[in-house]
Amino acid sequence: MRSNLDKLSQPSNEGEGSANGMTVFVRVAKAGEVPPGSGRVVVVQGYPIALFNVDGRFYALSNVCLHRGGPVGEGELDGPIVTCPMHGWEYDVRTGANTINPAARLKRYEVRVDGDDVLVGA
Repeated sequence: MRSNLDKLSQPSNEGEGSANGMTVFVRVAKAGEVPPGSGRVVVVQGYPIALFNVDGRFYALSNVCLHRGGPVGEGELDGPIVTCPMHGWEYDVRTGANTINPAARLKRYEVRVDGDDVLVGA
């Protein structure tokens, strides 16, 4: 019988994660805690992650804005676009791309929903 940790440790499809090619998923919130059209900051293995809900689908990005290190997860979400509250840089939460310069991207993290639990890959 597989343990809960075994169920949450699966090969990464994103090419991100630990050096051994495995991504461990960490429970960060209940789905109802992040309603559609909102975001929040969660911590995954010591790193701040911005978690967003766009029309019922969850996305996770680095919480550190590329401009001046602002808290992206505390920004206003308008559709799939979040605006950093410090200086107004905007990112598409689906891709992590800056809306003005798509080559500037925040790191993305894989998100899974297991029942009512939202899990982020680390």
